[in-house]
Amino acid sequence: MQNPNITILNTEILSDNWYTLNKVTYSITKKDGNSETQSREAYDRGNGATILLYNKNLNTVILTRQFRLPTFINGNSTGMLIEACAGLLDDDNPEECVKRETEEETGYKITKVEKVFEAYMSPGSVTEILHFFIAEYAPEMKIADGGGLEEEGENIEVLELSFENALAMIDTGEIKDAKTIMLLQHLKVKNIL
Repeated sequence: MQNPNITILNTEILSDNWYTLNKVTYSITKKDGNSETQSREAYDRGNGATILLYNKNLNTVILTRQFRLPTFINGNSTGMLIEACAGLLDDDNPEECVKRETEEETGYKITKVEKVFEAYMSPGSVTEILHFFIAEYAPEMKIADGGGLEEEGENIEVLELSFENALAMIDTGEIKDAKTIMLLQHLKVKNIL
């Protein structure tokens, strides 16, 4: 359902390099009935999917570590970030995306995934909806080293951590990635591990 209080007046592309940065001018009718024109910038990088692999028998999870430039220029001295596996949907549906990204990044081939929720990760400036999944893994599902795609410039380290250690890394600040924190907390709240 369209919001009758919002009218898009103009959309201007400010950058169309890596993804698209738009300046959107719109009219908003406020609670008092008066209209006001506002402008905001919105970064459109497409939608994505993320997955946390877990093993009930071993009480472990699979995470990744890679360099993230935005964190480096905002205070992360190494730029390295521990994260749940994730990727952009491209032309895939969310389930196919997480299966593909899991194999590329971690080397695990999974067939059964469970969608747990969707979330806007930074709704004040980024259009992306992220689809969150979990899946069980077993050592025999490891078919490759993982590490990402070289042609995409990926250089990903695969980490297998105890669930308790991963949760403790949130408290110590070693894990600062929102999607990863949300998925680890989901496993905890739902008593999955």
